[in-house]
Amino acid sequence: MSRVVVTGLGLVTSLGNDLASNWEAICQGKSGIGEITAYDSSKHRVHFAGEIKNFDPSLYMDRKEVRRNDPYEQLAIATSKQALAHAKLEITPDIADEVGVYIGSGIGGLVTLHDQFRVLHDKGPDRISPFFINMMIIDGAPGIVSIMTGAKGPNWAAVSACATSGNTIGEAWEAIRRGDAKVMIAGGSEKAVTPIAMAAFDNMHALSRRNDDPQGASRPFDATRDGFIMGEGSAMLILEDLEFAKARGATILAELVGYGCTSDAHHVTEPAPGGEGLARAMRRALKKAGLQPEQVDYINAHGTSTPPNDSTETRAIKTIFGEHAYKLAVSSTKSMTGHTLGAAGAVEAVISIQSILNGIIPPTINLHHPDPECDLDYVPNEARHATVNVAMSNVLGFGGHNISLIFKRYEE
Repeated sequence: MSRVVVTGLGLVTSLGNDLASNWEAICQGKSGIGEITAYDSSKHRVHFAGEIKNFDPSLYMDRKEVRRNDPYEQLAIATSKQALAHAKLEITPDIADEVGVYIGSGIGGLVTLHDQFRVLHDKGPDRISPFFINMMIIDGAPGIVSIMTGAKGPNWAAVSACATSGNTIGEAWEAIRRGDAKVMIAGGSEKAVTPIAMAAFDNMHALSRRNDDPQGASRPFDATRDGFIMGEGSAMLILEDLEFAKARGATILAELVGYGCTSDAHHVTEPAPGGEGLARAMRRALKKAGLQPEQVDYINAHGTSTPPNDSTETRAIKTIFGEHAYKLAVSSTKSMTGHTLGAAGAVEAVISIQSILNGIIPPTINLHHPDPECDLDYVPNEARHATVNVAMSNVLGFGGHNISLIFKRYEE
C-alpha cells in the first residue's frame, strides 16, 4: 500500500484565524476562552465559550457564497484553501480526478438551523431560505469545498460526534493507501456556540459553569475540573501519496502511519470502563503503523476536562503503554482552544504535526491541582522543547466512538 504524507495544514480556532497565530498562542499557553458574544447568554447558566474572533469569510469567497453557506461551511472553505496554499498545490484539470475531499462535522449548520426556525415562527414557511438544506446538512462542507477547489475525487462527510474529523483523516489515509486518490483534503469544521447547543450540553451537566474564570475553566486532568468548554474551529490536512508528493516537489511535513477506529458498545455518553475502547483503537493504530509503544514520544489527548473522560483516558494510556506511559508526554490542547466537537480530531492532528515539526510539546494549561487518578506527565502549564519523532492524537465521541491517529517524522 502507498505511504501517505502530510503536505499542507489549515487552522482556525478561538486562538487565531490561521496556522501561525494558533501555533504561537499554543506555544505561549494562551487561552482562547471568553465571554459569549454571539448571543445574549444572560438567561443561561454558562456565559463563556471558545468563540472564533474577527474571522472574515470574504477573504476566501465572494459575498454571494458567504450568504449561501453556513458559518461552519465558511470555516471549512477557509481552512481548505489555507491548507492547499500551504501545500503549494493547485488542483488543475489534469489532477482533479485524483483529489478527494473528506470533511465532517459533529452537528453541521446549527447556526442556520437556529435562525431558520426563528424565521418560520416569526414570518411563516414562505420565508424559509431556499439554501437552508444545503447550509444545514453535514455533507454541505465537502460538497462546497469540492465545488470551490475543483476536486473531483472521492467526496464524503463523516459524522461520529467529537470523533468525526479523526475519522475523516483516517479514512482519507485509507483512500490513498488503496489507490482511490492521490491527494485528499481531510478534516472537520464546527460552529456550534448557539443558545440551543449550549443549553443542551449544560443540561447534560457536560459544561463547566466556572463563569467567574472563563480562561481557567478548561482544566483537563486537574482534580477540580468540572466540565468541558464549547469551542469553535476548523482544521484541514492535505494528505498525499508519497510518490505523487515527491514528483511535484512538495515539502513533506510528516507521515501519517497509523489509524485505529473502534466502538465502546457501552453507553451513549460515558466511556467504556477503563477506556478499553480507546485502548483497542490505540493498539490498532500502533499495529498498522508497525510501531512499538515505546516509540511514541507524545500523545495529544482527547482530554475534555470532564471528570469521567480524563481519568478513563489515563487508564487507557497505561493499559497500552505500560511503564512507558510515565515516560512519554501527554497534553490536552482543549485547555486552550476549548472542545471543538467534530473539528477536534483535525485541530489536534494539526497541533500534533506542528509538535513534530517544531520540537515543541504544547502544554495542558490550568493544571494546578493534580488528580491522583491522573498521574502521567501532562506537560503542565508551560510548553516544553523536546524532540518528537512520533505523535499520537486521540479523539472520542458520544455514541462510543474511539479514534487514534499516529504521525511520524518523515524519513526517506
